[in-house]
Amino acid sequence: MAPGWSAHDAVARYEVIRADLPQTAFPQVARAIHDLSEVIASHDAFVLDAFGVLNVGETAIPGAVERVAQMRLAGRSVVVLTNGASFAKATALAKYRRLGFDFAPEEVIASRDIAAAALADWPQDHVWAAITATGAEFEDIPFDLRPLDRSPDLFQRADGFLFLGSEGWSEAKQAKLIAALKDQPRPLLVANPDIVAPREVGFSLEPGHFVQEIAQETGCRVQYFGKPHANAFEAVRKVLPSGLRSERIAMVGDTLHTDILGGRAAGMATVLIAGHGLFAGHDPSAFIAASGIVPDYVAATT
Repeated sequence: MAPGWSAHDAVARYEVIRADLPQTAFPQVARAIHDLSEVIASHDAFVLDAFGVLNVGETAIPGAVERVAQMRLAGRSVVVLTNGASFAKATALAKYRRLGFDFAPEEVIASRDIAAAALADWPQDHVWAAITATGAEFEDIPFDLRPLDRSPDLFQRADGFLFLGSEGWSEAKQAKLIAALKDQPRPLLVANPDIVAPREVGFSLEPGHFVQEIAQETGCRVQYFGKPHANAFEAVRKVLPSGLRSERIAMVGDTLHTDILGGRAAGMATVLIAGHGLFAGHDPSAFIAASGIVPDYVAATT
């Protein structure tokens, strides 16, 4: 967890790396709505973030299950686009089912899958050190991926690092990775660009937070997979019906610098969910004004 962190801290940290994020234009003002039912008729597809839109931690947001059902009844396409990368899609699908959602495998796109596909661009005999939750498995990734926490010698002998999740990551491990990359520069792929994630109580620090320091200290080139980067939205277009106009697709999320910025850069309409997730308990208008990242809509809830 990130004791003492607030939405102000998270937005400020995102602003530090703003120049490295996609660049795009925004509407002048956002329209206030209560929930997504008000925009179902005006859009053909909905791309939904998970944390802050469908759930907060292990709890479904009230009304979210019913809203997805309402979208389906109206004939709208629905895709979940998540930066959650610690576990395989099967684990995520089981969680969604436990919370009451009925997503099919092709309707869930995780940055983990996008990053895993990119490993094919590297030599097949590369050994990748995976930074992720203790006990995570990699049967879904057909490359030589080994958990760093079980094999500390990978700091020296891995051909590259894949940062999937920060559960269990520590200052000592961070320092060791920085030293290893200074000594021997190697590729660092990041499958979760988020800086923080909202939990039931407070925020957790995510890979995007730690990678900022790694990049600054080592100068190594970091490759990001997931929102707000284009590869995430390219993956979405591959599963949506062909011919959909981008502006008829709505990206729905709780974070300005990942969901809203990324969706807008992809040409989509955007909806900020303000009542849950990053801005829960805050009026998001000050954050919108300060960042200049303006969604098409601001909704109180899903």
